[in-house]
Amino acid sequence: MGIISWIVLGLLAGVIAKVLLPGRDPGGLIGTTLIGVAGAFVGGWISARFLDRPINAQFYDGATWISAIGGALVLLIAYRILFGHSRSR
Repeated sequence: MGIISWIVLGLLAGVIAKVLLPGRDPGGLIGTTLIGVAGAFVGGWISARFLDRPINAQFYDGATWISAIGGALVLLIAYRILFGHSRSR
């Protein structure tokens, strides 16, 4: 997959992660989108490096999507922990 495909995959993974983890994010839509793109890269790297499951070169591969969404979820949770608002509001 090319860089444009990873960006599109990241955008979609960010949207899916936001649907799976609803709530207010400190960065809004743009921050969540950027986290999705970064999560796609991180998820793909973790999958290839530590899980011995290299990312397939096809855009419609299920493992690629799961790793991208998983990476986006991990980064979104970390982002909320580090920069989230207090629950007292």
